[in-house]
Amino acid sequence: MHKLLLPFFYLLVPFLSKAQEKNEELIYWKEDQKLRWADYKGKTDPSVGAAASTATYLGIDYNFSPKGLTYKITCSFSKDKSWTMHKTEYILSHEQGHFDIAEVHARILNKKMAAYKFNSNTYKNDLRKIYEEVISEKELMQNRYDEETNHSIEKDKQAEWLQKIKALLRDTEPYKYY
Repeated sequence: MHKLLLPFFYLLVPFLSKAQEKNEELIYWKEDQKLRWADYKGKTDPSVGAAASTATYLGIDYNFSPKGLTYKITCSFSKDKSWTMHKTEYILSHEQGHFDIAEVHARILNKKMAAYKFNSNTYKNDLRKIYEEVISEKELMQNRYDEETNHSIEKDKQAEWLQKIKALLRDTEPYKYY
């Protein structure tokens, strides 16, 4: 079984080893489960200058058999790497937006994986390229979300983004079963 997993912190983007990843307490994205402030167990970092930090992961395990390519995608939130300094429902809705953006990209990854035509000579590079492309798009959207909303300070832009994210979740719904 092969595994690709890169963390995304909307403020920080460090690489975590698989050993570190296994020790983390994760929440997997579910449509009917929203983040709560009790989920934020990480150590605060006042030097960052943000009210909160949400750490998400987009991972994929894949395998090949005589039946072809099989894969499992995960979209998760790290309780241990996520932190907050100010606990308001408004800020929490902004942070939920980051987790929802990760889910949109999990679905995009599923769509691209479903369309992939297996090539025994190039599959490792092909799959890494697909994964890295989706991760790059995810990071760009996460950063754009924070820039355009000024980390949720711009209330009109924040409301627009939450509607945009909701529409993206709706548009990618056919790919939510991964």
